[in-house]
Amino acid sequence: MFHLKTPVEIEYLKKSNQIIAKSFDLIRPHIKPGVTTKEIDTIVEDFIRSKGARPSYKGYSPGKGFKPYPAATCISVNEEVIHGIPGIYRLEEGDIVSVDIGTELAGYYGDATFNYTVGKVSPEAKALVEHTEKALYLAIDVCREGNYLNEIGKAISFYLSPLGYGIIREYCGHGVGKAVHEEPPVLNYYDPKRKGPKLKKGLVIAIEPMITMGNPAIAVKSDGWTVVTRDQSLASHWEHSIAITDGEPIILSAY
Repeated sequence: MFHLKTPVEIEYLKKSNQIIAKSFDLIRPHIKPGVTTKEIDTIVEDFIRSKGARPSYKGYSPGKGFKPYPAATCISVNEEVIHGIPGIYRLEEGDIVSVDIGTELAGYYGDATFNYTVGKVSPEAKALVEHTEKALYLAIDVCREGNYLNEIGKAISFYLSPLGYGIIREYCGHGVGKAVHEEPPVLNYYDPKRKGPKLKKGLVIAIEPMITMGNPAIAVKSDGWTVVTRDQSLASHWEHSIAITDGEPIILSAY
């Protein structure tokens, strides 16, 4: 069961998400060789707090057995799919790096990811990033009242699978509201047996395709958080939080 948001709640969610959108612009000049992922994280955290919000990932734990997440952002480089912990790694020419940011403002959460490229990247890496971003927008386009939830995964997989990319199945999108993660889960692949609920006006969800250049098999590093491709192939991650309306969906985290 999921909670439909009122127009007032959606406005609060938009304000929280717009802090993220502005963060993406703020760090763009810093996505360059020689800058550490920790430096990027610090810039984002300082900005979020300057807006009267807090970084919702910092200290977050999904349950027993998980250490609290230690940073304001998840910064995942190259073969890292999601949940990369910022640290001493210095970006290099040719890297692809996704920056996943969560915010909480007045009890309402934001969630979005931008996948940057560092300097000149290989044609294959550039294509992976661009196709994953396109899949995100194709998925957003089917978010219309009356459609079933599984249309989202269908849009993503029907576009990306024929191109030979791998789709991560162990992680997915989710509802957005007054918690880091809410119902319903939003799959990135198509399962005709799992139609899911019909999309309704007031539903707010995060859509986040997590795509690999090679095999979609994953592993979690010893830090307990960072998810990587087992075959060390590149991975791309994009994400927007969107609200279902009686017309076109609203991209709350629009850059």
